[in-house]
Amino acid sequence: MVSLWGSKKAGEPQENDDTPSGEHSRQPSHLDREPDERTRLLQPRNDGYLDPDDPAVTPFNLWSVRALRYLCVLFMAITFLWWVLLLVSIFVSPPMMHSRGSGFFDFSYTTLTLGNLLIALLFFATPSKAMEVSSLVLAGILLIDAIIVVSVQRLRSEEGWVGIASVVWATLIALYNVMTDRVVAWGKKEEEERLTGREETRRTLREWCAILTATVIMVIMVVIVVLLTATLILRSRDASLKPPGERYFVDGDKYKLHLACVGNATYNDRGERQPTVLVEAGDYTVEDSMLDWVHNSYQNGTIGHYCYYDRPGFAWSDNAPSPHSAGMTSSALSETLKRAGEEPPWVIVSAGIGSIYSRIFSSIHPGQISGLLLIDPLHEDLLDRVGNPGRGFVLWARGIISPLGYERLPAAIFMGRTREDRVYGRSAYQAGKFIKAKLQENLVASSLTKNEVTQARVIQQSNVPLVVVSSDAEIRKDSEWQRKQEDLTTITDKLLAWDIVKKAPHEVWRTQEGREVLEKRLGRLVQVQ
Repeated sequence: MVSLWGSKKAGEPQENDDTPSGEHSRQPSHLDREPDERTRLLQPRNDGYLDPDDPAVTPFNLWSVRALRYLCVLFMAITFLWWVLLLVSIFVSPPMMHSRGSGFFDFSYTTLTLGNLLIALLFFATPSKAMEVSSLVLAGILLIDAIIVVSVQRLRSEEGWVGIASVVWATLIALYNVMTDRVVAWGKKEEEERLTGREETRRTLREWCAILTATVIMVIMVVIVVLLTATLILRSRDASLKPPGERYFVDGDKYKLHLACVGNATYNDRGERQPTVLVEAGDYTVEDSMLDWVHNSYQNGTIGHYCYYDRPGFAWSDNAPSPHSAGMTSSALSETLKRAGEEPPWVIVSAGIGSIYSRIFSSIHPGQISGLLLIDPLHEDLLDRVGNPGRGFVLWARGIISPLGYERLPAAIFMGRTREDRVYGRSAYQAGKFIKAKLQENLVASSLTKNEVTQARVIQQSNVPLVVVSSDAEIRKDSEWQRKQEDLTTITDKLLAWDIVKKAPHEVWRTQEGREVLEKRLGRLVQVQ
């Protein structure tokens, strides 16, 4: 019987009581459903640990890891500022930062350091054994480079404190990256064990891609450092080649110029000192161009005493601070001659762009010049060709990659180039010092140098004997060159001869007829009093 409230008395059977007890109150569960596309493969953990893919599982939870990352950012900022300063110093030398070498090596090491720090920051949270090993190899090779630079006296003087600091800093940063990689790997393991209960051994596809990318970049950097080391070894080998003359400090002891003199001063019947022939190089070193025929003139008695020097950055001379003009070189030459005890009068022999330097030297030494021999000289109106911006960019780009030895190393290994070839011979143009000198020449050719030679023409003594020897080949292919050659015969009022050597190239002495003409004209200038 049903009670007033709808309940049954105890002991009375319920109608339709077929359903088991509790079945009406039980709700369907997802565990009871058949699996479908929305079913989770891994059920939530109820053991108190986080999932390994949880963003909270990260080595950055540790203050030591965060501190290393902040230091990495700080080091990168410092390196970037140093890199900018070195880039500027290629064009304008800041006080106390001039290096007597090219300055391209310290820029290369700083660029390498900047790249090393950038890679460390980008892949900071993804440590790997490959990164650690490659960074350790990089640090080892850089340490060898630092030892070479410090131990070889010529390299030490050319690189200066700037170059030494750059390579030492690169070494320290490489070692720092090794330590950072190990600390981050330790922190990652610690946090995984603390938050997930175990060390995570698997890696995601993204992590593998990051490791592969970082490893490839680090291998490339190791190859670059190996090339830098090989070039340093070549430079160390070249430094053992002794110069034929002496190197003298100039410009407040900022750099050294090489000067060599052959023979002794001679005197005529009246007891007057015969002129000393002063040889000025053209586009390349004196030793690889004009020295042969000048020395032949000395051996056959045409001249009795001659001197030649290497412009800043050429052969055994150091690079000068930037910017550097032809007038500055002429002043440095004057100081070098004084220090060497060489005395006027001078007969100046120059070729190509060297005539610009010799004309400026002549103008600032009135009464000391006995003659000018200009060999296919460059006119001041054509200095714009030397100062072409496109040419300057190519020189800068060549200089930046010159520490890799992309030309010098194959030439030394496969073509048998010697120390002599690299210092002053046919491979000298590949040296960073030579490229820096040409870049300096380019930067001021249309400004400072052009102004200096224009002024030199105005103040040039008009009674100085003058000989101009021109290339027939250059005149034939460039009518403007012919007009400028003719104009250069009027820089003094005492033109002795203007010779156009048939079939002769720009370097007129390369032909037998050219050598004969040059020796004849040189002998005449020496005899004119």
